[in-house]
Amino acid sequence: MAIDDLKVPVEKLRWVCNTDQFDFETTDDLPDLEDTIGQERALRSIDLSLGMSENGYNLYISGEAGTGRTTSIMKLLKKRAKHEPAPHDWCYVHNFKSPDNPIALALTAGMGNELEKDMRELLTTVRNDIPKALESKDYENQKSAIVQKTQEKNNALFSALEEEAKKKGFSLQRTVSGLVMVPQKDDRNFTQEEYEALPPEEQKKIDKIGNALKEKLADLISKIRENEKTVKEALANLDRSLGLSAVGHYIDPLKIKYAEFPRVIAYLEEVQEDILLNLEDFKGVQQQPQLPGLKLPAQTPSFERYIVNLFIDNCEQCGAPVVFEANPTYNNLFGRIDHIMQMGGVATTNFTLIKPGALHKANGGYLVVNARDILTSPFSWEALKRTIRNSEIKIEDVLEQYRIITVVSLKPEPIPMQAKIIMIGSPWIYYLLFHLEPDYRKFFKVKADFETRIGKTPEIIKDYALFISSHCSRERLRPFDKGAVAAIIEYSSRMVEDQEKFSTQFMEIADLIREADYWAGKENSATVTRDFVKQAIEEKIYRSNRVEERLQELIAEGTILVDTAGSEVGQVNGLSVLTMGDYAFGRPSRVTVRIFMGKAGMVNIEREVKLSGPIHDKGVLILTGYLGGKFAHDKPLSFSASICFEQSYEGVEGDSASSTELYALLSALSGIPIKQGIAVTGSVNQLGKIQPIGGVNYKIEGFFATCKAKGLTGEQGVMIPRSNLRNLMLKDEVVEAVDSGKFHIWSVETIDQGIEILTGTPAGEKEPDGSYPAGTINQLVDSRLRELIENMKKFSAGNEKDEKK
Repeated sequence: MAIDDLKVPVEKLRWVCNTDQFDFETTDDLPDLEDTIGQERALRSIDLSLGMSENGYNLYISGEAGTGRTTSIMKLLKKRAKHEPAPHDWCYVHNFKSPDNPIALALTAGMGNELEKDMRELLTTVRNDIPKALESKDYENQKSAIVQKTQEKNNALFSALEEEAKKKGFSLQRTVSGLVMVPQKDDRNFTQEEYEALPPEEQKKIDKIGNALKEKLADLISKIRENEKTVKEALANLDRSLGLSAVGHYIDPLKIKYAEFPRVIAYLEEVQEDILLNLEDFKGVQQQPQLPGLKLPAQTPSFERYIVNLFIDNCEQCGAPVVFEANPTYNNLFGRIDHIMQMGGVATTNFTLIKPGALHKANGGYLVVNARDILTSPFSWEALKRTIRNSEIKIEDVLEQYRIITVVSLKPEPIPMQAKIIMIGSPWIYYLLFHLEPDYRKFFKVKADFETRIGKTPEIIKDYALFISSHCSRERLRPFDKGAVAAIIEYSSRMVEDQEKFSTQFMEIADLIREADYWAGKENSATVTRDFVKQAIEEKIYRSNRVEERLQELIAEGTILVDTAGSEVGQVNGLSVLTMGDYAFGRPSRVTVRIFMGKAGMVNIEREVKLSGPIHDKGVLILTGYLGGKFAHDKPLSFSASICFEQSYEGVEGDSASSTELYALLSALSGIPIKQGIAVTGSVNQLGKIQPIGGVNYKIEGFFATCKAKGLTGEQGVMIPRSNLRNLMLKDEVVEAVDSGKFHIWSVETIDQGIEILTGTPAGEKEPDGSYPAGTINQLVDSRLRELIENMKKFSAGNEKDEKK
């Protein structure tokens, strides 16, 4: 095997976007992006959810922040909503039968605004016409005639009774207690002494006549009361007739106008009846008695009960509504009932103070909310589930049950809900709800999963260019030329560390576009070029790499021990990735192995002090499987080895260093030194095959920075798994160093290939008799293992003799 064959060619170290495929000079020549980039799976899920009208087919959009979830769904919904009918207007009106339960009226879009205006005009007209009619001479004459006629009847009845009483010696007189019949003598009232002086027969006669007159007086009073009742009815009929003449010709046209809405007709009839029953309220201000030192406001009748609360107005709505509620509190979602503080600290309310929420505004369309926000807002999630379950939006005072003192409130009639609910959240929230919330599966049956990476195709590359063009156009940024567009697309590929994929973290891409425009502006450039994009990337790294530079300083000054030249037995440079928030970088770590006689096997020092995670521990245990399968077919393994990440003071996790540890172990067993100018990464299985790892670019660049600081010799490099070749998207300086022969990158598939690169000694293929060629790594390891076993046997035999003695 030729070691040079394992070197990675320069052209495979990064993917370069070919600008010849672009048919534009700058992004000014491109139209805006209309569709979503990639996300075919998510778009099909969205199409299913929006197309299903059955209850429960609401949508959960799952994905990482910055992948374009909100932008994509809002764009799709607005495009779809244009071709859908505008929903109904909704009005709340006074309930004359039950004032605490306002009535909800549904009207076609635009008619709610008409009804509100018509009722205001009606009230203005009626309040002007009814007082005029009540003050008219014709009304006063008719009223006086009715009263006068009744008075004449009553006077005639009184006169007849008085005449009859006079003939019988009695007089009808008024007293404090009412009308009474008093016996007369010589045109004066009998005294008590005169009455008692009369003979008994005469007294009985007078009493009999008096009782008969009293009965007639009682009948007369009854007739008088019936006449008064008749007068009231006549006056009421007169007022009703007057009211109908003043109101009827205004309400009748409204009944014709809103004939297709039976509930509106019923409401107008109740309005008319209430006006006729309360005509006195239209007479004007009633003066109230004033208290000394306190000026009270004039008490005027309230006409708010005739006003229409235009709750939802869709007169200007083109298509179905699309509402994004950024703060989904209970009141913002489901509406509220406001209160007004009156004199004395009393809170009052009425149906005109009912305010809509986002669900009312989105009714008949689409409501978009953030999953985390609605779950952390008190009462919102439970109320949303009730709304979906019952298909109605109910406005309630959720704090009512927690108050010590009850506040006057209303219970408005619920409004039917016909909205599609879209929640946007992370995959973690989705799975949490799926497993812990039993109702979630009923109400959100469709999940749209947004990818964090998409495949590299000519169409996607073109869409990326359109995305850059759209962003520049929307935010009025400088146009990007071909090279700048290519640089951003290459950066997108680096973000996902894959030459065949692009990132969908469009938030970060948009930030890079803005920052490149900023640096172009600093140089007064009319267009953004590749150099400005590179500068923006470098400046972004510089803002975050303080810790990385400090670590490189410690390595350069020798505080952290890392060799980049020479050879050592049982010592190799491993590579790891440190992630600090939004920034990740690679750093080399010295891995050492010591072999000695014993039966402890592999001892992972990190594990013993609890600084390693389970995946790293698994990687170390795999080494025993590899050694057993390769060298223990004709003998047992009997040795002790300690493996250590030197100068490691934090936790170690992952199996990407398992091949590194194995190389150091083979070097320690064979006694062949490892070249310190080569760093290693890659996990290994029990068969000795090298497996892919993550962060390959950060690891290579981290070791390159160390070698550059200590001086490039042309012998240094990094050994990576062959399966990671497609993940290479290295910086320009690394590519240039490889191209000039100052740095090297090897890709290997097996441990045998890797150990030969590290030591310069062939690994050795197994012979038919099970042995390995002399002088090879495997032969030396096998010999050392046999030596350790023999020494262990001698030591054990000597101990047995000592015990017998």
